[in-house]
Amino acid sequence: MSYQVTRTITRILSGAAVLIVYLLYVYNRYQVGLLAMDEYQSWALTMLIFIGIGIAVAIVVEIVFHILFSIGVAVGESIKGAPCNDKDIEKTIKQEMVEDEMARMIDLKTMRVGYITVGIGFFASLIFLALDYPVFIMVNILFVSFFTAGIIEAAARLYYIKRGI
Repeated sequence: MSYQVTRTITRILSGAAVLIVYLLYVYNRYQVGLLAMDEYQSWALTMLIFIGIGIAVAIVVEIVFHILFSIGVAVGESIKGAPCNDKDIEKTIKQEMVEDEMARMIDLKTMRVGYITVGIGFFASLIFLALDYPVFIMVNILFVSFFTAGIIEAAARLYYIKRGI
């Protein structure tokens, strides 16, 4: 697999993991009665904590991914039998990370998919609010739509990388 595909898959998995943990956390806290629907401050605090967790997970995953990718390149070079030094590995990694015009077009198309997903989530949250559902439902729909947009955007990136533009 190429650098872009592998990186996108790791982003999907880490984003999905954080979203699933958030949903399980909120569901369990709500079922136990520790978070009431009308305690907006505690819901906001919970969401802020999970935004921080999501950022930290993304940073750690990127660092670990780049380390493992570098190790993979070094192992691949040594399997070929070529003399393997740091400069050759660094050169190979830089070649993989080059962003060409196709990658920019894919980024633009996938950003559009992400914005559409967030827009649908916003629209859905307004509908639920208009139907007199609690505000906590609206806020959670918005929060989940942002996380889902990142996952769907990455999935669209995989699709466009494989299919081309």
